[in-house]
This record gives sequence, structure tokens and C-alpha cells, in this order.
Amino acid sequence: MPALGKTAACILTIFSCSFVFTGARSPGHSQSPLEGAAKNPDLAYLGFDRNDYPGDSYLPALKQSFSFAGYWLNVPPGAKSNSWAAKRAILRDSGFGFLVLFNGRISAELKRAADPVALGAADARNAIEDAKREGFSPGTVIFLDQEEGGRLLPKQQEYFLAWTDGIISAGYRVGVYCSGIPVKEGGNQSITTANDIHDHAGSRKIIYFVYNDVCPPSPGCASSKPSGHPSASGTPFADIWQFAQSPRRKGFTRACPANYNRDGNCYPPPGNGAAPIYLDLDSATSADPSNGRLPN
Repeated sequence: MPALGKTAACILTIFSCSFVFTGARSPGHSQSPLEGAAKNPDLAYLGFDRNDYPGDSYLPALKQSFSFAGYWLNVPPGAKSNSWAAKRAILRDSGFGFLVLFNGRISAELKRAADPVALGAADARNAIEDAKREGFSPGTVIFLDQEEGGRLLPKQQEYFLAWTDGIISAGYRVGVYCSGIPVKEGGNQSITTANDIHDHAGSRKIIYFVYNDVCPPSPGCASSKPSGHPSASGTPFADIWQFAQSPRRKGFTRACPANYNRDGNCYPPPGNGAAPIYLDLDSATSADPSNGRLPN
């Protein structure tokens, strides 16, 4: 989950300001829909996301290394409550940008749904209500959390597009967190969730937050040195890339285990004073991928 503007002097300055990483832009990377955010498509900004809020006292230390933080509007996957609620102001005042996340429905729920379009529209209304309650203005990008990889089932597509249309009609902007990892299909073909959504989105403007922790292209738990630009994720139209997860998924990270902790998690860089809290790591073309620092 996871406002722009770091000066050139800040680039690659370790622990004196938020990381800004230079990265070559993919030749096939088209104009990003993040034009409303303060962004530079040729730079990559380091951020983090996690299901549990890290705590107010740790924000100054985390800000030494990270430009933005994931921010859940509702209960994150697998959790029973949302500890991010009412934390927008302190994160903003601490200098963080935002990656605003809404936990959607998994395929098992949608298979049982009589009307996935109505469910998607209802969840869009809930997301807007949550965003307004947390102080996020119209124009904020809200990312629907789509955890499952591969091609979406028809009901998943119907739900997602209905959710997307509901968010857009309310004056907010749509993002999706989804897999950028190829899944094999028949006939030596493969598909990523990001490409599948992109192919079905029509003219809708969607900002893509892809996860791909496969090493390579992922650098693994690289929180204290330059990491990859989102276009290097394998999804050239991605604006945000989750390149490391905690705990690491051994089947995907065989080539980069050394830079994860021995317990398999990814932690803030040593020496920045942050607590030993595990994180997922993200890079983005904006230090505020959701435009969440816009005034209320």
C-alpha cells in the first residue's frame, strides 16, 4: 500500500531523507495515469506496506528510509480489525505519501455471490465512505486488493469492473493490487493478472500496483540500496511494484535468500533506529502513489 518531489540532492542519499532510486524507463512504458500526482516516471521511490500499523513512535525512523506507506481503508486480509484507521494525519504530518488500499473479495466469495456486479458496486460505495471518513479527497487513487494470481474468473471480472465504475463515478481514481507473475495456461501460453485486467479494462484508467517477488527480476529484500524501477517488474505499465514480501516465499525467492533475515522476513535497514518490524517493500514512480496528501 502504499507528496512527490525530492530534490536531486536527495537522490541515493542513505538515511538522510526518503530513498529516491534512479531507474531506466521501459521503452514500452506508456504515459502513466498518475499525471495528477507529483511524479517522475524516470525515478523510483521506496515505500512499504504491512497489514498492521507500525506505531506512531516508529514513524520518524521509518521516514528516514521510506517515502510512502500502504494505508488500509478496511480490515486487511486475514486480520480482524484495521489498526490503520484514523492514522492519516500523523502519517501526512510525518512526511509520508500514501498507497491507499481496500480489501476486496476473494474468488470463493464471488463464486457464491448471486450478483457480483451489485456486490462490486456496494463495495465501491463502502470504499468511498471509508476514504471520506479517513480524510482522503476525491482524486485519491484507491487500490483494490486482488490477492489471487492468474486469469480472473468471469465473476471476478464482473465484480472488479463494477467496483471500478463505482469508484470513478464518485470522483476518485482506481488502482489495483494484483499479480505480475506469469501463470502457465494451455498451449505454452501464460497470463498475468495485471495483463488480464488490462485487457478487459477498456477505456478505464487504472493504476497498477503489481506484486512480483520472483528473483529475478526482484532484488529481494533490498531496503538499503537501489532497487528496481516498477517497469522492471515484468509489467511495463506498472506504476508501483511490490518486490519483497514478508515472510519471503521460498518457491519464488530461491535466487535472493541472502538479503532476507534468517527468519525469512524483510526488516527496515539496520542503523536507522526503526523497530524490528517486518515489511513488504515497494517501489513507485511517485512518492505519493495515491495522491493521498491532497487537502481534505
